[in-house]
Amino acid sequence: MSAQTLSPARPASPATRWSRRAAGALAFAALIELLSRTGLADPEFLPPASEILARAAVLAADPAFHAHALASGLAWAIGLCLAAVIAVPLGLLLGSVPIIDAATRSVVEFLRPIPSVALIPLVALIIGTGLQQRVALVLYASLWPILYNTMYGLRGVDPVAKESLRSYGFGPLSVLMRVSLPSSAPFILTGVRLASGVALILTVSTEIVAGRGEGVGVFIFFAGLAVPARMTDILAGVFWTGMFGVLVNALLVWVERHAFRWHREQHGRPS
Repeated sequence: MSAQTLSPARPASPATRWSRRAAGALAFAALIELLSRTGLADPEFLPPASEILARAAVLAADPAFHAHALASGLAWAIGLCLAAVIAVPLGLLLGSVPIIDAATRSVVEFLRPIPSVALIPLVALIIGTGLQQRVALVLYASLWPILYNTMYGLRGVDPVAKESLRSYGFGPLSVLMRVSLPSSAPFILTGVRLASGVALILTVSTEIVAGRGEGVGVFIFFAGLAVPARMTDILAGVFWTGMFGVLVNALLVWVERHAFRWHREQHGRPS
């Protein structure tokens, strides 16, 4: 029996990938429509997808909802940016200086598993509610993915490149800025992409728990307080929250694909 050489499967084109994702989204919407229309799910708690999307379209033109979305987006952006500003230098420090990493490891491992939602009452007592509360919680939750991805990226830096610079008389800081940081940049961006989703969850969750001020979570909270609960409003708010997360993730994936094409080719990923 003669051996046959199998050629590797060609990666799907961007158009094919997007068409598959769109088909999956349409199938999911059709399933919700079917469950609600046939009575398999109570329409009072799961309205048809057509009604949810119609309400979402109305909210897209509602200035009051715009104010809620802007408040949530502002807290999300400030918290995520502050997390990146703190986590990247901290990750470079811990990943480059083993003594500091060993001295702080127990503290980091203690703080990292603490759910940010559990800190909402404590943060409210210390710094109050409002924008500062949401930013603080988003900052705390977003810190860890960026920090650990930065440290992980440093471990994968080519040691030959670092030794080559050292042999030419470059100091530790120059080696860090010229080799370690550029090599770790794709991993840092991946950490930011993961943290962006975590930040969005914390933003909306904090707003729901606080139940005051402005924000998509506040909008969802008051829609749930109505008697009966305005499930169409709740799910329309959830829809726009999810769409925001999808768009941010797509943007960061696009940046990663174009800015770090060399990294994707090196690891055998489709560009």
